[in-house]
Amino acid sequence: MKPILNFVFLILMISNALSQQTSLTRSEDLESAYDVQDSVMIKTRDGAFISAMVVRKKGVSSPKPVIFQYTIYVRDKGRDLKSLKEAADNGYVGVIAYTRGKRFSSSEIFPYENDGDDAYDVIDWISKQEWCNGSVGMYGGSYNGFTQWAACKKMHAALKTIVPYVANRPGMGLPMENNVFVNPNYEWSIYVGNNKYLDTVAGNDRQRFRKMMFKWWETGVAYKKIDSIDGTPNRLFQRWIKHPSFDEYWQKMAPYKKEFEQINIPVLAFDGYYNDSQNSSLYYVRELQKYNPQIPVYVVIGPYGHFGTQVGGEVELYDYKVDPLALINIKKITYQWFDYILKKGSKPEILKDKINYEVMGANEWRSAPSLDKMSNDFLKLYLTADKSGNFYALNGEKPIQKKYLYQEVNFADRQTQNNEYYPDPIIRKEIDASNGFVFISDPLKETMLINGSFLGEIKASINKKDMDIGVTLYELMLDGNYFHLSYFLGRASYARDITKRNLLKPNEIESIPFSNTHLVSKQLSAGSRLVVVLNVNKNPFSELNYGTGKVVTEETVKDAKEPLKVKWYNDSFVKIPVLK
Repeated sequence: MKPILNFVFLILMISNALSQQTSLTRSEDLESAYDVQDSVMIKTRDGAFISAMVVRKKGVSSPKPVIFQYTIYVRDKGRDLKSLKEAADNGYVGVIAYTRGKRFSSSEIFPYENDGDDAYDVIDWISKQEWCNGSVGMYGGSYNGFTQWAACKKMHAALKTIVPYVANRPGMGLPMENNVFVNPNYEWSIYVGNNKYLDTVAGNDRQRFRKMMFKWWETGVAYKKIDSIDGTPNRLFQRWIKHPSFDEYWQKMAPYKKEFEQINIPVLAFDGYYNDSQNSSLYYVRELQKYNPQIPVYVVIGPYGHFGTQVGGEVELYDYKVDPLALINIKKITYQWFDYILKKGSKPEILKDKINYEVMGANEWRSAPSLDKMSNDFLKLYLTADKSGNFYALNGEKPIQKKYLYQEVNFADRQTQNNEYYPDPIIRKEIDASNGFVFISDPLKETMLINGSFLGEIKASINKKDMDIGVTLYELMLDGNYFHLSYFLGRASYARDITKRNLLKPNEIESIPFSNTHLVSKQLSAGSRLVVVLNVNKNPFSELNYGTGKVVTEETVKDAKEPLKVKWYNDSFVKIPVLK
């Protein structure tokens, strides 16, 4: 055994021993100080049963506000009990319920589909218990963030506030991003859907899913047959890919459009610039600000990833050393918020205004009254056809003469991949310029604060009926390294309406607007340059759009035939939000 493996083995042994010791201590602790109901069953209106746990401090007889978590992740032997104990220690009753089909529930598991109605029923049950004073607050991250918004689809009078961290929005971010199915949710569906708890064996078998993904890529079979390659039918994956539009199936899972008007409680949301599901999480915030602007919606956001946000940040994220001031005590802020709303305590100090964000590179927090008001101007830059060194010019002046850059993408060729958009690492020595096009601005004359979500419009003509595109934004720093700022991945045929596919007309110039990009705050130095990479999406990490106009999940390498031919026109532009 190699020295490093010996060391890892030793650490695991110590960790397991400590875990066992901690488990015993916790068990004794709970036995003496807490009243634990660990096998509660709550009946829903349609006759299903939801499995739940309740923890209260012993010796406390007066009704208390309740802190409620609603989750698909069953970790009832340690982590869940610990979080319930924290609620009790902070002067609340802690309740955690598991979504339909999980733990002791006998129902079939269908993530997302029943959570809004079931959350309402659980809150209703909680509100009628003698230990509840009639007030319920919810918190939690990722799926647990989604269930909070789902609970707001039909408001219960007892629900007084929610605190979602990196909340998912099914159909928007996961399992697809801007109508392009991405692969991470494939293995997640097995992890949460295989049994009443969590299938950690399958969930941790990264090699199994990488092998499946690359075999699908190499063989060119239809995306819908990817589970055949795995050798195990995936009922949830098959269920989801039947809905490539953001249709009624997805819409009914959480508040949609005017349903945000009836949300009448204050919200505190946490998010990260490098959270994969950021466009899900901030969607809720934007829609609530749009449909019910008088409701206070607070956001705390910084240089965090999906998991890092839920622990208040990490010292290093994708090889980037995070500003020290960005690291926060998220659990402390969460309970300060609950005290503020449910016990008339003081508002958390970090909440200077509705939107509270850490400026990367400046090591400081700033605030704004809304997401839109994080910036007060846009830097509009055109993707020209004029050479600028090894790249093309990103210019503030609209080109006088209409030109285009030509690209061919052969989907039958599996030796090359396009569109390296993912921000890992955040800082890199070089970017892939072997395909697609790279546009570069002149050096900045002074420092610039990029604040918000960039957007733009691509003008292009293609010889087919559809394509998936990627637009990635970087800062080229003075030291020659590229800092990944944000990206867009999306399907051209859904650019104007995510609920309905509108195919492109072959060989006609089309306008493809995009806006659902990842929000960021970063201070750029004078002398830095902005870099935009434009490409067609073609890689093993998401479904392949061959452009035939057929259902994309049913297309195969046989549909590749003639390469995709793209003319990218020089009146395409990006608009970068800045704060002056």
